[in-house]
Amino acid sequence: MDYRRLPFEQYFINTSEDYNHRGGVSRPIEYTAVRYTNTALERLLGIRHEVNYEIHYEEDRNVIQLNFQRTVGFSDWIANVGEFAVKYYDSIEFEGQPLQLRVHRGWGDMYLTIKREVRKQWLLLHEQHPGAETEILGWSLGSGQAILCCQDLNYNFGVRSHLYTFGSVRPFKSIRSNADRMKKYLDTLCKECWNFADINDIVTYMPPFRGFLMINRVDLGAGLRRSLFRLLDPYRYHTGYDRAELYAGLEEKSPAAKD
Repeated sequence: MDYRRLPFEQYFINTSEDYNHRGGVSRPIEYTAVRYTNTALERLLGIRHEVNYEIHYEEDRNVIQLNFQRTVGFSDWIANVGEFAVKYYDSIEFEGQPLQLRVHRGWGDMYLTIKREVRKQWLLLHEQHPGAETEILGWSLGSGQAILCCQDLNYNFGVRSHLYTFGSVRPFKSIRSNADRMKKYLDTLCKECWNFADINDIVTYMPPFRGFLMINRVDLGAGLRRSLFRLLDPYRYHTGYDRAELYAGLEEKSPAAKD
């Protein structure tokens, strides 16, 4: 069975639990919640983080789909904003040379909490449906988890996913000495990669520091100019990704993964 992509706006509705109520959800999403605490101080203060994900198989399209939930609650905002520090995430070999992966600490710690269970559940479905394609979805905070998941499944199982994110953050961090190799490595992870970012969505520029990057940013809202006034209206520009007109002209394209 050939891979059949859904309309882009439908992926956002799945990821966001029909957040704006502009369309029907193709499948109800019931997230698994995993709680964790990073530090002794957080335990002392009673701060517990929570990461939410969902995975299922869609028989009609022969697709394994993973969904990662958006920011929900105070502890998620601590992970988003309060943990901007860079984390040494993993050391891999790429093109015969070592490559040190660095990530945003908050999002890196979040994905590390669930990575083994995600791998286990994906592998189980893959063994049951070896010809299935893999889709990975995320919005906002969930986009960071989706991108890290894409790298994880590629590195451990060699799978090249179809990645769709909305209002995407920039989880990976390069440094001057490995910037080109990091971008080249990230280019290899996906069969197709659509990280949709409204040009006036301030979240898509986070973290706002040199070296942080995402895989293949696809700018939307080209009819508008980027302005401070619009950037300070995230309720509009960070939540409106379920509007079909945003994706006009993109449906027939299939961009390779790139920065």
